[in-house]
Amino acid sequence: MSAIYELVRDAVRNGRPLATVTVLAGGPVGAKLAVTPDGQTFGDLGDSNLTAQAVQAALPLLAQGDTQAITLASGATVFIESFVPPPTLFMVGGVHISIALAALAKVVGFRTVVIDAREAFATGERFAHVDELVVAWPDEALAGRLDARSSVAVLTHDPKLDDPALRVALRSPARYIGALGSPKTHARRLERLVAEGFTAEELARIHGPIGLPIGAKTPEEIALSILAQVVQVARRGKPA
Repeated sequence: MSAIYELVRDAVRNGRPLATVTVLAGGPVGAKLAVTPDGQTFGDLGDSNLTAQAVQAALPLLAQGDTQAITLASGATVFIESFVPPPTLFMVGGVHISIALAALAKVVGFRTVVIDAREAFATGERFAHVDELVVAWPDEALAGRLDARSSVAVLTHDPKLDDPALRVALRSPARYIGALGSPKTHARRLERLVAEGFTAEELARIHGPIGLPIGAKTPEEIALSILAQVVQVARRGKPA
């Protein structure tokens, strides 16, 4: 048992996702198992079938960072607790909206990353409050970094920066993808991506124009509408 707690402490300390499974009823009550995102297990529930079912139930909850009690097909009830680093909001474009959006996102618990290849926009003075500022082309900066708890807000209004970011985001498991621009701008954006081979189903993942329709006008109001949509997507379909 103490080994499981050590694993949890180490995972939290190093920002590595980990889930624990505890049997509540219908099996060896109190037995614990730790599960990593790739399905590796540590510990023993005393029954290989119970362990397999527990892992199958734990993985999707871990991917979303959720904690929940579940009754398995075997009839056993288990408590699955996810230990995950904060979800990350990637903002493409060091624009005024990003300044406000990063500040709001940190309040509600997001790790914030701003990406822009333009050094005049991506300055430490403008973004001293973000967790990470990346001066690079968006496709290079995002490659390999997006998981099921990532959100991507594409905000430059420049196809040279927006389109590469969207290509990477659409090929990733990111749970939220949004792009700034009017309906006409977004339609042209979709045409370009269709020409590159993206399907209608894939493109439907993009929230465009970005943000909830609250009548936002200022950068701060637009940032609020974007963050509200990010949270809505993250919470959609989850138990109240």
